[in-house]
Amino acid sequence: MKMRKFIVLLCVAMIMISCGGSKKVTSSRPAKPKPKPAVITKIEQSPKKIIVEEHTTKKPLPALSYNDKVQRYIYEFSGIAKSEMKTYGIPASITLAQGILESGAGYGDLTQRAKNHFGIKCHDWEGDRVYHDDDRSQECFRKYNKASESFRDHSLFLKDRKRYSRLFTFSQRDYKSWARGLREAGYATDKKYPQKLIAIIERYDLDKFDDEVLGKKPRRKSEKNKAVAVITSISNKDGYTVKKGDTLYSISRKYKISVEELKAFNNLVNNNIKVGQVLKVAAADEEEEDFN
Repeated sequence: MKMRKFIVLLCVAMIMISCGGSKKVTSSRPAKPKPKPAVITKIEQSPKKIIVEEHTTKKPLPALSYNDKVQRYIYEFSGIAKSEMKTYGIPASITLAQGILESGAGYGDLTQRAKNHFGIKCHDWEGDRVYHDDDRSQECFRKYNKASESFRDHSLFLKDRKRYSRLFTFSQRDYKSWARGLREAGYATDKKYPQKLIAIIERYDLDKFDDEVLGKKPRRKSEKNKAVAVITSISNKDGYTVKKGDTLYSISRKYKISVEELKAFNNLVNNNIKVGQVLKVAAADEEEEDFN
C-alpha cells in the first residue's frame, strides 16, 4: 500500500516537472526597431564647362585714311553746323570746312586736348586754356568742355567782331565769297586758305547742308573734279625730306603752316617723324591771325 502511494506521488511529481519545462520564457527587453529602408537621392551634376583661353596677338586696327576721318567728322558735326547756321547765319558748309581743316578732321592735338575745333586763341578769354605750338611756341588757346561749345564760340567770334561783319553781307549759299572773305578779314595766314575751304566743300558736297537749312534743292557740282584736283595739288605741291633734328613744329614754321595742317596732309596720328621721311607741305605768307 505504501509502495503504491509512493509510485503515485512520483508520477505526479514527474508530470509537474514536465509541465513546468514547457512554459515559454518571456523577456522584458524591448524589441529592436526594424531599420527603415534607405532612400537614395540621385544628384545629377552638370558637367563643368572648360574654357580654354587662346593667347593670340591682337592685330592693331588699321589707321583711318584722311578721307575716312573727314567722313566721320561730317557725320558727327553736320547737325551742329546746321543749327549754328539757323541761329547765326554762317553757312554750315563754311563751318564744317573750317572745322575739318583747322582740327585735322577732329584728330588734331589741340582738338583732342581742348575740344577746340577752330583753333581760337585766348585773347580776352577767361575760361580754361591750354598751350600749343602754332605761329609761336606754346601759344594760349581756349579750352572747352564739349565740341558744341567750340562751334558756338566760333559763331560768336565771327558775329561779334567788326572785322568779319562784311561776311554777313554775302548770300548764305555763296560759300566761295565766304571763304575768300575770311582770308581777307585776316582769319588765316595761308594764301591758299580760300581754295582749301572751297575744295573741301566741293569734294564732300558740304553745301548740301546749306540747302537743307534754306529749304533749297541741292545744286549740281559741274566743277567737282576740278575741286578734287585743287585739294590734291595743295597736299602734294611740295615735298620735304625730314632731316636730323627736325620736328613737326620746325617744319611747319619753315613752310608757314600749322602743325595740324602738316599732320592732316600726311595722315599723321602723332608728332613722330623719321629721318628720310618725305612730308607733304604747302607754303604761305605769314601774318597776324585770330585762329590756328
